[in-house]
Amino acid sequence: MKKTISSGSPKPSFVYLCVSYLLVFPIYRILFRGRTFGNQNVPKKGSLVVVANHGSHLDPPFLGHALSRPVAFMAKAELFSIPIISFVISACGAYPVSRGASDREAIRVATARLKEGCATGVFLDGTRQENGRVNAPMAGAALLAARTGSQILPVAIINSHKALRKGFSFPRLVPIHIRIGKPISPPKSRRKIDLEETTSRLKSCINLMIDKGLVK
Repeated sequence: MKKTISSGSPKPSFVYLCVSYLLVFPIYRILFRGRTFGNQNVPKKGSLVVVANHGSHLDPPFLGHALSRPVAFMAKAELFSIPIISFVISACGAYPVSRGASDREAIRVATARLKEGCATGVFLDGTRQENGRVNAPMAGAALLAARTGSQILPVAIINSHKALRKGFSFPRLVPIHIRIGKPISPPKSRRKIDLEETTSRLKSCINLMIDKGLVK
């Protein structure tokens, strides 16, 4: 029997709420003077593919807090063996993916989360970008949306690449802003041309929000 997509969403756990508001909130809002724009665009329930640029390790917890609903991100399985980090990322909705796991396995796990009505996060480039923009996007987010019929929410994370740069141990306390775009429909099909069209649209949308919202 084919499993249907849930129209609801799992309720945030008590641990998630504590981590989000007692730990992530002061770091994002006070230390990094975080501001969020476009919260009215976030669907409060139902499956959702959250697509963003990726500048630093700060992105997943900040994004989950800013959207006011848990966002399930894939994380390296090794991180779940580190007590404090494991606690934080698990509470924020992350799930482990083993090093060397195939793309097919990652897509399978993410699809299962969407069928439960979760918001599942995808960084469009797949890895951190030194300039904080979307540069060489992959079609994974579009494929997830096409497989599950989920809406796609484009999000721009501005300045996180300057706050926690690759190769640096200590963060710079620069302002980090998050701009949330309007949801877009999933691709018409799983055909390559449709996936690439949606992916290109997401790249343009996110980079445009970055350009409009640049902060010093």
